[in-house]
Amino acid sequence: MKREYGQFCGLAAGLDVIGERWTLLIVRELLIGPARFKSLLENLPGIGPNLLTDRLKMLGEHGLVEQTSVAEDGRARLYRLTESGQELREPILTLARWGLKFLDESDADGTTRAEWGFLAVQAMIVEDAVPPVDEVYEFRVSEQIFQILVRDGRVSFERGAVAEPALTIECDAGTFVRVGARLLSPFQALATGDVRIKGDPEAVLRCTLMLGLD
Repeated sequence: MKREYGQFCGLAAGLDVIGERWTLLIVRELLIGPARFKSLLENLPGIGPNLLTDRLKMLGEHGLVEQTSVAEDGRARLYRLTESGQELREPILTLARWGLKFLDESDADGTTRAEWGFLAVQAMIVEDAVPPVDEVYEFRVSEQIFQILVRDGRVSFERGAVAEPALTIECDAGTFVRVGARLLSPFQALATGDVRIKGDPEAVLRCTLMLGLD
């Protein structure tokens, strides 16, 4: 039986919904995009199918997750966040940014995924440092490609390659997290070849400042 805090408080009420172990990590996966049960299970090693079923059921009962059919397979189901579930994006990104400072090299042997880079770069954005120019930065993190678009002082994120990016950054997922957690400076990563950058040096500086890596 699920325990509740029994407090007339917004934080307590929110934790009644998402405070159980694994729940926020399931939401993290669905922030990347809709996923099948099997994919969620593979990307959350250690959760177990019964616990994942319970967590998805609970999230569905609270209106945060819904199921949709798969076009090419009528029997298969996709899990995706509802509009209410998507409202967790900013809180989770803020928590992820805060949590980076607790990572150390002893954590580096843990599981990491290139897709997490897509969320990590969103978490790293320093709003006050968004450049006053319109340009696109392309990131190639392991097998994943995504982009940061700066338009009219606002930042958005998309998947896929860019025809003419102001810069392209390439690295593996582990290196990306190390740089974000400040276990490795961008300059060290460049010197060792773990990070490769192509593009306008001024754009590199603008992007670095925007990601808080100055």
